[in-house]
Amino acid sequence: MSTAAPAEGQEAVDLLERTRQAVDPELRRAVASLPGSIRRIAMYHFGWEHADGRPSTGAGGKAIRPGLVLAAARALGGAPTMAVRAAAAVELTHNFTLLHDDIIDRDRTRRHRPTVWTVFGDADAILAGDAMQALALRLLADDPHPAAPAAAARLAACVMELCEGQHADTALEGRACDEVTLGETLAMAEAKTGALLGCACALGALYAGAGQDEVDAMDGFGREAGLAFQLIDDVIGIWGDPERTGKPAGADLAARKKSLPVVAALTSGTAAGGELAELYRRPMEVADLDRAADAVDRAGGRDWAQAEAADRMSRAVHLLSRAVPDPEAAGGLLALAEFVTRRTY
Repeated sequence: MSTAAPAEGQEAVDLLERTRQAVDPELRRAVASLPGSIRRIAMYHFGWEHADGRPSTGAGGKAIRPGLVLAAARALGGAPTMAVRAAAAVELTHNFTLLHDDIIDRDRTRRHRPTVWTVFGDADAILAGDAMQALALRLLADDPHPAAPAAAARLAACVMELCEGQHADTALEGRACDEVTLGETLAMAEAKTGALLGCACALGALYAGAGQDEVDAMDGFGREAGLAFQLIDDVIGIWGDPERTGKPAGADLAARKKSLPVVAALTSGTAAGGELAELYRRPMEVADLDRAADAVDRAGGRDWAQAEAADRMSRAVHLLSRAVPDPEAAGGLLALAEFVTRRTY
């Protein structure tokens, strides 16, 4: 299967490749400083080693969040090379959340390989995630850059918001379909996903020496783009190609997750929404997955999610123009935002 990027996404692909080249050495140095037993788990999670410790050439992720840190620094006139440690800290934080999310959701596959908890157990996966988060803050604490203290405080606040979002997500899963509103699901998604993308952009702005208004606008840009990202991710979670996503088809439906397209369908007042609610009242059989996906579609869940993602991107672009009025300077950030919201896997 071809993985060539469309021409309009090539700028983002190139930017992400440059990000990996700049940030991966810092990230590897940081992970190498972890205690041996934890280091082995982290190396496996990032795709750098197999479970038995043999070297692996697996990719550690798309590097969207560190890419935003460096692109934001560049857009505001800073030197991206000075923000590499901050970019690595953001990537460590993101991966800490992935380790914990996989345990909470009982996801068995990530990046085309078994998740950490299925290989090493829940306790080791939790501890590795905790260590990654501590390591992220240590990177900033040791950074001599004058923006590092403010960046560390902002990242710590972001982690608390991420935890709040995950707690809300877990609580929503335990509630009946008719007790969940679209507004609270959007708020949960902003906290769980938008917060870290906003923080990444804000850290880049801090390292560029930007003022508070620009930092806040960049945070808003990342949050709106992050919500657009989550909307598209939820669509892919239902209709994505397993060969490209690395996850089983319909995994979110099988887990009866109240993702954004699902909640839009459940609250649509349509007959198809009622069919979906009925399916969600009992454990989902394999034969039910296609029926559930079709019900979400007929109830307007997919169309709503795609339209809402476009609206959030429009808001993101407006906020970005406040911080970076020059479209050419903002090009890298726009390319990344469009890349993650136009993807199909």
